Amino acid sequence: MRTPLPRGRLVAVAAGLLVIPFLSATAPAAAGAEASAGDLRVGYFTQWGIYDRDYLVKDVATSGTAERLTHINYAFANIGGEGECFQSNQPGEGDAWADYGRSFTAEESVDGVGDTWGQELRGNFNQLRKLKEEYPHLRVNLSIGGWSWSKHISDAALTEESRERMVSSCVDMFLRGDLPVLDGAGGPGAAEGVFDGIDLDWEWPGSEGHSDNVVRPEDRENFTALVAEFRDQLDGLEAETGREFELTSFMPADPEKIDAGYEVEKIMPHFDFVTIQGYDFHGGWEELTNHQSNLTPVDGDPGPDVYSVQTTVDAWVERGADPADLVLGVPFYSRGWTGAAGGPNGDGLFQEAAGPAPGPYEEGIDDWKNVKDYPGFELHRDDEAGTAWLYNGEEFWTYDDETSMARKAQWARDADLGGVMVWSLDGDDAQGSLMSALDQALDS
Repeated sequence: MRTPLPRGRLVAVAAGLLVIPFLSATAPAAAGAEASAGDLRVGYFTQWGIYDRDYLVKDVATSGTAERLTHINYAFANIGGEGECFQSNQPGEGDAWADYGRSFTAEESVDGVGDTWGQELRGNFNQLRKLKEEYPHLRVNLSIGGWSWSKHISDAALTEESRERMVSSCVDMFLRGDLPVLDGAGGPGAAEGVFDGIDLDWEWPGSEGHSDNVVRPEDRENFTALVAEFRDQLDGLEAETGREFELTSFMPADPEKIDAGYEVEKIMPHFDFVTIQGYDFHGGWEELTNHQSNLTPVDGDPGPDVYSVQTTVDAWVERGADPADLVLGVPFYSRGWTGAAGGPNGDGLFQEAAGPAPGPYEEGIDDWKNVKDYPGFELHRDDEAGTAWLYNGEEFWTYDDETSMARKAQWARDADLGGVMVWSLDGDDAQGSLMSALDQALDS
């Protein structure tokens, strides 16, 4: 692992930089204190959350979440057919309007000041800049790829030339801030200072992801080379600017995907930390109800694959990762089935279902802030596995509430992991209840 920047803010002092540590939003440490296990709190802010979910950057602050986070990952940047980061306003390809074109009103803005048309930076990017001004301990990284936008990354990672081209395009656009002019916003340096690093979300090198993805057997070695290219260019930018830039990555839970896509011992020294998938173990694409984020294997789990956080962490550590470099991903959303019988225990678990339950955004999924208020459901728990679920005789929803989140955070601390990561912040309620539960458990 690369020695990370201490959790704090940078203040220019003469020709150098002074680091003011910030180990806890509620309990700042004395100068010179070092971060301990579990200090990292990473939350994904989704580009599209400003639409149907009406979740704005301002809500990260008003919910109390901003003071509890150490990092925000902004999802996502896309890689085009030419193998470069790009911006557009084409459905399914890009949303530059959300990123830096939309004008937020004073009521919608982090600092209470509305955008004007003449600004070179508006949208989510400008709001993130304002959020960092109010919460200077926060670091914001730009996430590349994701489930839907990993299509061309295999092509971009294929050769030394293509890797250099991809990385330089992303560094120029998001870290130097050279945005193309769209919707009257952008230009050279327009987004400079918004992002503090890159988060690689290639889903997945060397194995199946989205059906549109290009997948090659040599993705594994090419991922290693891509990571090294990012680190080299970020180091160069650090030398040029005097700022430290982070490199992180989102990693899979499935040991088969780990083996297919990652030379663990070779890549880990280049990262500040990586986040590991602790969710989506099961969902409405399967016929049987099950847990989506259990910490440990559960007796009677019918599969078809038996996943758990413990299995995933063990797989990464056995292949050469230091637990302190692993940040546990937890879900702020639920997965559901409909047409599920009660079964021998009457709780709907491990039972055949008719299909995914209806959801407001897509079938079989809903945010925790909605599911927690579903009427007519009975709550069930498996405290050892850190799971909870709701069942009403017909629908089954596997989810995490404050209690199970606290259990997951405590498990992460006990395992000496680096902290927790949240997908995604817009699933929490207006009071930031899940984030508060995680933060308190990590500090305990």
